[in-house]
Amino acid sequence: MANAIDTKIIGKLADVLNKNNLSELEYEDESCRIKIKGLVVGCAAPVSMAPVATPVVQPQQTGVIPANVSKDDTYSADSYSNNAGTVKSPIVGVVYLSPDPTKPDYVGVGDSVKEGDIVCLIEAMKTFNPVKAHRSGTVTKILVESGDPVEYGESLLVIE
Repeated sequence: MANAIDTKIIGKLADVLNKNNLSELEYEDESCRIKIKGLVVGCAAPVSMAPVATPVVQPQQTGVIPANVSKDDTYSADSYSNNAGTVKSPIVGVVYLSPDPTKPDYVGVGDSVKEGDIVCLIEAMKTFNPVKAHRSGTVTKILVESGDPVEYGESLLVIE
């Protein structure tokens, strides 16, 4: 029987599945494995969710959009994938925009950055990997939220 945290994780994973038009998504940590299969356009396959174990309850970070920035201005990664100013994920993992849930984000929309500045972290296999700005400029878009799973090459933010 699933507990309350199972439902939250499954809900977030289902949102990622739908948002990215994926047919299948799998999440695993040391005590939990969840596999979600969704509908593929043109197919009539049912959605199935199969939690394998009860997850460990851990504090979650939430992405906060500044009041002066609309969600439309912040989250649309596909349209920036070929932009030279786009910072892309170097690995598969979970992105974090701040070093700690109690600390401010590394960067925000409108912030100036220098080449080599840390702009976010990606957790992979219990290791936090810094993602650095590949050029100097101003952050114009943030395309992910803290806690989002990201793929290799996925657009994270844009520096103009």
